[in-house]
Amino acid sequence: MRHAPPDAGSVYRGMDQATLDRQYSPSSRVPSLEAYLRAYERLSEAARRDHPVRTSLAYGPHPAERLDYFPGPAAGRAPLLVFVHGGNWQALGRAESAFPAPPLLAAGAAVAVIEYGLAPEVGLDAMAGMVRRAVEWLLRHADGLGFAPDRLHLCGTSAGAHLVAMALLPAPSAGPDVSGRITGAVLLSGVYDLEPVRLSYVNEALRLDEAAALRNSPVRRLPARLPRTVIARGGNETEEYVRQHDRMVAALRPRAAVTEVVADRRDHFDLPYDLGVPGTGLGDAVLTQMGLEGTTA
Repeated sequence: MRHAPPDAGSVYRGMDQATLDRQYSPSSRVPSLEAYLRAYERLSEAARRDHPVRTSLAYGPHPAERLDYFPGPAAGRAPLLVFVHGGNWQALGRAESAFPAPPLLAAGAAVAVIEYGLAPEVGLDAMAGMVRRAVEWLLRHADGLGFAPDRLHLCGTSAGAHLVAMALLPAPSAGPDVSGRITGAVLLSGVYDLEPVRLSYVNEALRLDEAAALRNSPVRRLPARLPRTVIARGGNETEEYVRQHDRMVAALRPRAAVTEVVADRRDHFDLPYDLGVPGTGLGDAVLTQMGLEGTTA
C-alpha cells in the first residue's frame, strides 16, 4: 500500500514555515508588544521605588548572573517566589521583571527576580544552568536574606517557564542539581518541547541542533516525582502554545499535585500580572501553593 508523500511545504505538524513562525511568536496575538514592555519597565521601576530591595546581587561569575531580592515581612520564615522572566530566551532582564513583586510582598512572600544570559551570546544549556545556580545561591544564603529555605517556589513565564521546568530535572547537563530543593513550581505560558522551536525563526538566535532540542525539552525528560505545580496560560494564546500547555499538563498529572489555570481574559503577556493577586485564578492558586491563602493585597 502506497502512502501519499508529505506536503512539501510542511515544516512541522502540517504547518508551513510562515505559520510555524507565527505560532511561536506570541506577539502575533496582541495589538502591541511594545506597550507591554513599556508597562513592565514602568511597573518594575515602581516596585523597586516603593519596596525595600537589594539589587544586583551576584549569584555566579557571568556578568548576567545577577538578581534583585525583595525581603518578605516575616523575617526568617517567609516563603520565597523566584521569578524567571520570558523574552524568547533573547530579551528582557531584571529591569523589566520586578512588576509581579508588590502583590506577593503584600501577601507575605519574599521575591527574587533573576537575570540570566541571553541568546545568541549564551546557549540554552548555559541559561538553564544559570537558573539552577541562582536557586542554589538563594538557598545557600536563605538565613541572611530572611526566607525559609524549605519554602522556595520557582516561577517562570514563557521562556522563563521553560527554564523553570528544566530546573526540575535531576542530573542536569549544566549547573547544580536543585531538583529536590524546590517546594513548588509555577509555569506560565511555557514551551516544553523544543523541536518545533528548533524549526522556527526563534532558532536563529538559539542555534539548537536536534540533540540540543531534545536535551532541553523538559516534557520529554520529567522524573517520576515532582513538586507541587501551578501551570497556567492565557485564553488568548497561539494554538501551539495551547498545545504545549496541554501536553505539559498531561505529563505532570501522574507526577505531581497539579493546579491548572486557564485565564480566559488574559494573554501571553498580561497573565503574570495576576501573580499573587487574590481573587484571580492564578493569584489564588499561587498563594494557596505558597501557604498564603486567605491574605489580601
